Amino acid sequence: MASIKPRKRVLSGMRPTGKLHLGNYVGALENWVRMQDEYECFFCIVDWHALTTDYADTSHVKENSVEVMFDWLAAGLDPQKSVIFIQSHVPAHAELHLLLSMITPLGWLERVPTYKEQRENIKDKDLGTYGFLGYPVLQAADILAYKADVVPVGEDQVAHIELTREIARRFNGFYCEVFPEPQSLLTPAAKLPGTDGRKMSKSYGNTILLTDPEPLVRQKLKTMVTDPARVRRSDPGNPDVCPVGDLHKLFSRKETMAKVDEGCRSAGIGCIECKSWAADALVQILNPIQERRKKFEDNPRLAWDILEDGTKRAKAAAAETMKDVRAAMGMSLELN
Repeated sequence: MASIKPRKRVLSGMRPTGKLHLGNYVGALENWVRMQDEYECFFCIVDWHALTTDYADTSHVKENSVEVMFDWLAAGLDPQKSVIFIQSHVPAHAELHLLLSMITPLGWLERVPTYKEQRENIKDKDLGTYGFLGYPVLQAADILAYKADVVPVGEDQVAHIELTREIARRFNGFYCEVFPEPQSLLTPAAKLPGTDGRKMSKSYGNTILLTDPEPLVRQKLKTMVTDPARVRRSDPGNPDVCPVGDLHKLFSRKETMAKVDEGCRSAGIGCIECKSWAADALVQILNPIQERRKKFEDNPRLAWDILEDGTKRAKAAAAETMKDVRAAMGMSLELN
């Protein structure tokens, strides 16, 4: 009888920024939902990571974590298939972060591309802190605590996973082979524009939230920028350079796409009609998500019970890793 091949383990997470938007869904969440049937999945709300930049005001961290949890469950993350938990509820993350920070060279952290980039671009916060410099080590601890084989990331995060691999390699070299070196699994970078044509982001105020009701979705799309070449209704356009066209490519049916392509290029349809069709497609996706979310909004205890169960499972998995880590370093809690 052939043995069943164990599934590879995945670890991924999101900062608790509050209610999620379509960019979060297309960029990560939709992919996570698909991965549940193929991998052993651990999904973590990384609330300690939120403190690396927003340490001065922690008043909304718990509330935002619950909002993210609602959206995860509403989008289709299944606690029967995945371990869903909050980072700070599993103290092993902090212990492993401390131990890994002892062996991580300062130069490795200073060369992480996002370190300099964010320090240059985020001017309204003091990011000259140990926590901000060291957050890639915390991220490595998140991954290595579960001996994850695979980490789904966008291209901007590949450098972080390579650093995690280097830290794992250094630990294994100093002590003994404890950690696998995790592989990046590149998430297809869907081009999802916000209502102003730029990348959808809360910092730009151009988002469509997963919780936005239908009238608000339609209102936001009415103001969405379009192909600048279509100054008048009679001007032909190009859906390939239009942000609304990008929405259609991601969410509309092939028949609708064909109508958009032909109608826009020939000026047979106007932008208002095109936006209305895009809104129809979005509402079809958002309505079932919002219906599932309402169940948890009406009874938050359901979501909290899922988190508590996920925390127990995460703690058990991380405890096994930490037992190996302490033994490798000669710091076991048990008598020889």
